[in-house]
Amino acid sequence: MTIDPLLLLQAYAIGVFPMSDDRDAEEIYWVEPKQRAILPLDGFRLSHSLAKTVRRERFRVTVNADFAGVVAKCAEVAEDRPSTWINRQIEAAYGNLHGLGFAHSVECWDGEELVGGLYGVALGRAFFGESMFSRRTDASKVALAWLVGHMRAGGFTLLDCQFMTDHLRSLGAVEISQKAYLVLLGEAVEGVPFAAGRGLLGAGAAGAASALFPVAASAASPDALRRDPPLSPSFTVSGPVSGHSIVQLLTQTS
Repeated sequence: MTIDPLLLLQAYAIGVFPMSDDRDAEEIYWVEPKQRAILPLDGFRLSHSLAKTVRRERFRVTVNADFAGVVAKCAEVAEDRPSTWINRQIEAAYGNLHGLGFAHSVECWDGEELVGGLYGVALGRAFFGESMFSRRTDASKVALAWLVGHMRAGGFTLLDCQFMTDHLRSLGAVEISQKAYLVLLGEAVEGVPFAAGRGLLGAGAAGAASALFPVAASAASPDALRRDPPLSPSFTVSGPVSGHSIVQLLTQTS
C-alpha cells in the first residue's frame, strides 16, 4: 500500500519525510532531522572544472524525461551505497507525486545512456531533494548545477538536502537547526493552499515549479530542459538556455 500523496505533501510542509531501512523492507518511518542540510541558492560552489563541464555541455540535460529511471538508479546498490532507503512503497509514492506534478527529476545523458541525475519534490518555492546518482564523473554535479541555476532564475528560496554528506558540503551545502529550517520552510510554502485538502492535488506544483519542471519532456530531446523560465529581472535569456547560461546564473551576484 502506497503513501497517500496529500499526506506526503503535508509532511513536507512541516519538515518531515519518509525513509525505509532497505530496498525490500516493508515498513517506512517518518524522519525529522535535528540538523538539516540545505544548499543556499547563492552559495553553490561551482569549481573551475565543473563550470567547464557545464559550459561545454559534456552531458545532455533533460527534466522529467525519465523520472522512473532516475528513481530506479538512485535505489540501486552502488560501490559508495551498499544499501538504499528507497523501498518499493516509497518508489511508488514518488511516482504518484510525479504524475500529479509535484515530484520531478533532472537527468544527465551520455548519448542514450542515463548516467546521472536527481529527483525531489517541488512545493511552493521549495525543492526537497530526495536522492541523486552518478555513473560518470561529475554527472550528478551537473544535474544539481542545472537545478540550482533554474531555481535561482525561477524565484525559489529553499533547496532542502535533508542530510549532510561530504559530497553536498563540497558543493556548498550547510547544516542548520531544525528550528531555523522550519522558518525558511514556512516562508517557502506560504500560500500553498493546504486548506483545499485533496483539491491541492489537482493543482499540481503550480507557480514557480510549473515553469521550471515541464512534465511532458522527452528523453530524446536535448532541449527538454531548455525553455524560457520566468527569470529574475537581473537575468534574461532569449532562446534556449545553454550550459553557458547556467554558469552565468550560478556566478551572477544579486
